[in-house]
Amino acid sequence: SLGNVVRWLGQKAEELEVSIFPGFAASEVLYHEDGTVKGIQTGDMGIGKDGEPTHNFTPGYELHAKYTLFAEGCRGHLGKRLIAKYNLDKDADPQHYGIGIKELWEIDPAKHKPGLVMHGAGWPLSETGSSGGWWLYHAENNQVTLGMIVDLSYENPHMYPFMEMQRWKTHPLIKQYLEGGKRISYGARAVVKGGFNSLPKLTFPGGCLIGDDAGFLNFAKIKGSHTAMKSGMLCGEAVFEAIAAGVEKGGDLAVARVTEGEDLFVKELTSYTDKFNNSWLKEELYNARNFGPAMHKFGQ
Repeated sequence: SLGNVVRWLGQKAEELEVSIFPGFAASEVLYHEDGTVKGIQTGDMGIGKDGEPTHNFTPGYELHAKYTLFAEGCRGHLGKRLIAKYNLDKDADPQHYGIGIKELWEIDPAKHKPGLVMHGAGWPLSETGSSGGWWLYHAENNQVTLGMIVDLSYENPHMYPFMEMQRWKTHPLIKQYLEGGKRISYGARAVVKGGFNSLPKLTFPGGCLIGDDAGFLNFAKIKGSHTAMKSGMLCGEAVFEAIAAGVEKGGDLAVARVTEGEDLFVKELTSYTDKFNNSWLKEELYNARNFGPAMHKFGQ
């Protein structure tokens, strides 16, 4: 599962002496005087219900870097500020959003088919004129993950996405796997689904957008983990090359500033965009670019 992958990656990162701050969300973007991104600040701790500091107050940490990569997921609260500040979406189509509801079930071993992947659309959303899709994946240990994505452009005010998913589970195709099983966990999240046509400019002075902060979900496949990872890899390569080139020119690796010295470090990582344009990531998203618009125009 993705959870297992993330835990494994966390261990590998710590083995490489990467500092991880679980439980400390970034609350503010920090800027240099010239408008270049300086880093982020984590949230203050020990704030009372009245909004005032208590005796346990601890100010947030300031984390400075030559390049700050924003990977907050769909509609990240810092990412959307950066998009607005630098007008990154001026040449992009408006972004589209949905809500994704997911459940994890443990089912009868006799019904478990490891590796089986099911995708679909239509009922019950079609009854209310809504659009979206669903999935059901057979994972390990007699478990299945299933869920539904509902476009947030639905017009029927009485349509309740959660209840539509519960109705969907009564369909014979889905019910056959769930009967006799039990739900282990559940959750929901916002989904960014504009795809290639809605991608903003990926770079700005001092940083980049990666993952769903940019909108790399392939909505046709309802998959975004591999695209988010690839965007991070491409951006990481660009960062490494830029820092290595700056150090070779005599730049100070320890100084979290891209404009100090005689332009030893590039201010904006345009090479990240170049790498994206020459990758399978762009090709995949480009090939799926009309899936969402076609569904909106012609229905399911």
